Amino acid sequence: MHLPRVVLAIVFAATLGGCSSLRYVTHVTRGEARLLAQRRSIESVVADPRTDARTRERLRDAQAARTFASDHLALPRNRSYTRYVALDRPYVSWSVFATPEFSVEPITHCFPFAGCVAYRGWFDRALAERDAARLAKQGDDVSIEGVAAFSTLGWFADPIVSSMLRGDAGQLDGTIFHELAHQAFYLAGDTAFNESYASFVEREGLREWRASRGEVVADAQGDERDAQFARLVLDLRERLRALYASTRDVEILRAGKAREFEAFRQRYAALRDGEWDGEPRYDAWVARPLNNARLVPFGLYDTWVPAFAALFAQAQGDWPRFHAVVRELGELPDAERARRLAALSAAAH
Repeated sequence: MHLPRVVLAIVFAATLGGCSSLRYVTHVTRGEARLLAQRRSIESVVADPRTDARTRERLRDAQAARTFASDHLALPRNRSYTRYVALDRPYVSWSVFATPEFSVEPITHCFPFAGCVAYRGWFDRALAERDAARLAKQGDDVSIEGVAAFSTLGWFADPIVSSMLRGDAGQLDGTIFHELAHQAFYLAGDTAFNESYASFVEREGLREWRASRGEVVADAQGDERDAQFARLVLDLRERLRALYASTRDVEILRAGKAREFEAFRQRYAALRDGEWDGEPRYDAWVARPLNNARLVPFGLYDTWVPAFAALFAQAQGDWPRFHAVVRELGELPDAERARRLAALSAAAH
């Protein structure tokens, strides 16, 4: 099961002049500096007799994937993901998402170079909870999501952190491909473009990486069920969008919102118990309290994946050519870029 990817991508240098909250700037600056100062070369970690066997093996495989990323996927050849940090916490950071009570549009935060993002990332869970409490007190819907990976968008040599080892080897390798894609090209202020591009690189790169090792290329059934659940959530978001536009009566909106969430749970249960033969794939996610903010990550990270798949096909699977075309697309005016992406997506279906 793959929930939407959320990666702290606040550029260290950019935050120094970009955020209105000095306290937040100080926290992020110190957190990033502390993390980067703890990096150890993966060679030394693997050679260390104190390193457990599982971590040693995962890091060895990750380094092979890192080499493949540059040699075969034409991703940046640098020191990113060649070093390791063992964390003293389950996640590298926590992201706080927020929306107004009657809106599915996220409250955004803008930074130089990185552009605007739909969350604020914290290296301390208590500070993330304090931020969420402040927003909730203002009447906003809020959600806190643990973040496994860390990126400075290439400003520094990003390490593999221990929270990235939580999933299987495919998730770790895919994350490396995904984050290196952000370093290959990043369009400030367009999350859907950036994440869809990186998600395509992750998926196709992982397919080619597994094929090169003679492994099973993909879990087609699992991928389809993840896609089905994402569509279910996106359908809920559109139903809520229509509800919020229908009236300004607060009581009607609150009652309707509660009904939509309950109906969503029933649709999920029908899908799970029917087509999925009872597989509790997303039971834990659905069981948690629902609000607008929890829906934000869905769709942000794969909106244009079919368009990038079409671009890759047009490039005849040539990775350098593909990345060059992506950069050309990113240089187009916003409206023209959106039109091109929509046309590519339509052609892919």
